[in-house]
Amino acid sequence: MIYLLYGSNLGKSRHKLHELVGSLLKKKPDASHERMTDENFDAGRLEELIGGMGLFSQKAIIEVDNVFRNKEAKEAVLERIKDIAASENIFVFIEGELNKAELTKFEKNAEKVQNFEVSLDSARDKREQFKLFSLTDALGRRDRKQLWVSYQKAKMNNAADEEIHGMLFWQIKAMLQAANSSSAQAAGLNPFVYQKSKSFLQKYSLPEVKALASKLVTLYHDARRGIHDFDVALEKFILEV
Repeated sequence: MIYLLYGSNLGKSRHKLHELVGSLLKKKPDASHERMTDENFDAGRLEELIGGMGLFSQKAIIEVDNVFRNKEAKEAVLERIKDIAASENIFVFIEGELNKAELTKFEKNAEKVQNFEVSLDSARDKREQFKLFSLTDALGRRDRKQLWVSYQKAKMNNAADEEIHGMLFWQIKAMLQAANSSSAQAAGLNPFVYQKSKSFLQKYSLPEVKALASKLVTLYHDARRGIHDFDVALEKFILEV
């Protein structure tokens, strides 16, 4: 069985992941639980999990966390997706953005697919005094002081580090899409987001935008590896914009 959570709103999709896995474990207290990532992916272990139940448990619940960042893992999953769906074990996938072909394969085989996108409607922060879009606007304007202030407000309003990171990465990615496209439709962006991102490009050179994207990707992976604290690394990134 497959559940898929995907999209650019990393904070909300990961919150749903924890909620879903917690609910599954509560319903199946005798199930084993393990986590497979792009870093520890093992094709042999995937085959074992597809093939049957654990020795001492009725079922296994497997978090499959952003394995599509690993080319070998992505190919292995897509090749065996029908078998994963037919497995007695439960596979909960969490991914960033997927291309049309990848998403179609999941939609044809998954029990449930949920999309968590950053958008002008759904990603508006619902806390009383703070909106996460103030982060993206400050980043786009290259207003380091306002970006830092917005970051501090986000932390005071209990925004998750991954949610903040996801918003910053979404804006940088939108700027790259706008830079390489002649229209909102070609960029795959909302017209308002496209025009805004185009205007933000006046504050950066294209190599600088690409460097920021690379830094955010590295920051995320290093935080997961325990090389640094996520919040400390985010603040350092902000102060260097």
